[in-house]
Amino acid sequence: MAQAQQTETDATNASADESGGLTASSLRELLAGVTFALPYVLIAGTFLFGPLLLALYMSFHDWNALDPAQSQFIGLENYRILLSDPDFWDALRNTVYFVVLTVPPIIVGSLLLALGVNRDVRGKWLLRTIFFSPYVLTVAVVGLLWTEVFSASGLVPYYIGGGNWLTDHQLAMPAIAIATIWWQLAFNFIILLAARQNVPDRLYEAAKLDGASPWRMMRDITIPQMRNPLIFIVIVTFVNSFQVFGQPYIMTDGGPSFSTTTVVLYLYETAFTGREFGYAAAVGYVLFMILIAISATNYYFLTGDDQ
Repeated sequence: MAQAQQTETDATNASADESGGLTASSLRELLAGVTFALPYVLIAGTFLFGPLLLALYMSFHDWNALDPAQSQFIGLENYRILLSDPDFWDALRNTVYFVVLTVPPIIVGSLLLALGVNRDVRGKWLLRTIFFSPYVLTVAVVGLLWTEVFSASGLVPYYIGGGNWLTDHQLAMPAIAIATIWWQLAFNFIILLAARQNVPDRLYEAAKLDGASPWRMMRDITIPQMRNPLIFIVIVTFVNSFQVFGQPYIMTDGGPSFSTTTVVLYLYETAFTGREFGYAAAVGYVLFMILIAISATNYYFLTGDDQ
């Protein structure tokens, strides 16, 4: 009798599977998945999606930070003002200039360091430590350190000349870029080094038997095998560079004459100095959309995937 009931239960479960229904086993798996995901969903909803929606709401208002209930709804007025705001466009140009100065050296430099350290050289463990060590520093330490390096009595003006780089309209942004490259190389270096070490040695051995040159092996083996980590660091490096804030804030405070004011620094000053929180929220959302567009474009061209 018990065997017959078990057979009937199995048949019912099988029938439920065929018809797309939930069995007791699949329901338990679903509940377990929801239970494990729930803490992250709650945290993300509280500290990510909640502020994201609040900022969108603020961008449509003349926001009163002291008494939000008194905020006035103005629709798209903040966005209209933003599009005709010369300071915003200057900040965007400065940001793009910073991205051009930093992204290619960080990506190419970290790749070359990873490939070089991966070779069988003496003391490579020490080289790994040296190359990664800048990343453990905070942005405040990096900014203060390089402020001294580029100051009038610092090492760079002493050996290269040019006076205080951080007060020069032409040299201030390159100085910030140099500090950022030195700092950000480390993170990409570790990612790419791990990716290179995961490339099977048998591929290189087979290529050597076929007489492939080192350049051919890099082009046909190394780069394709490291494709996904490379895509990751390209997107992350673009996003980080577009969101630069700490370096110009500490090293130049946006000067001289607005020449190093980036979009995020402009947003900060608009909100906390000008007290225009609704307009600052609009600036943040425009930057958010720019980052989405850049990330999607990078992903499309690097993967050839339009999905």
